[in-house]
Amino acid sequence: MDQLIVFATLILALAAFIWGRIRYDFVALCAVFVITITGVIPPEDAFIGFSNPAVITVVAVMIISQGMLSSGMIDVLARQLKKLGESIFWQILGLCTITAIASAFINNVGALAIMMPVAIKLARKSGNPPSAILMPLAFSSLMGGMISLIGTPPNIIISSMRIEQSGSSFRIFDFAPVGIVVSFVGIIFMAAMDLKVLSS
Repeated sequence: MDQLIVFATLILALAAFIWGRIRYDFVALCAVFVITITGVIPPEDAFIGFSNPAVITVVAVMIISQGMLSSGMIDVLARQLKKLGESIFWQILGLCTITAIASAFINNVGALAIMMPVAIKLARKSGNPPSAILMPLAFSSLMGGMISLIGTPPNIIISSMRIEQSGSSFRIFDFAPVGIVVSFVGIIFMAAMDLKVLSS
């Protein structure tokens, strides 16, 4: 019965997320409320997830990202990236490389939040569609997050589980050999594909 309640709650929450008419935080809290009052989890454990290091890291990074937006650093980055010219290939290559590198050190969600306004401003000024840059930007933040331990919440969670199971955690760059190769190949591929699509 507990499994049915959990699956039903997840499906309803997912449907509400897709619908988009209700605030995401309200939907998430309602889901927690449902599985708590039905006895699936005890009340004292209802909000234990908020103390998870991954959640705290993401929140902290988003605060830092908003601070960078308010400080004007985004405008400084945008001015520097104007030197890439109007070619979509070089814009994607430059923006995605910076995003991937940033994602390795400040969490991929934060890196994407920082670079999105820069990408939109650069695309509009050069006459390129913002959508052609935003999708590669999203993928590059995910790929860059694979480079380091702190790059993405799943890496932090897996490292925490490893400590519990074996007593030792991953080192910060244990993920780098795979992450760097995937990021490099992925960024080149996306830049080339966007150039081909927009040129045809």
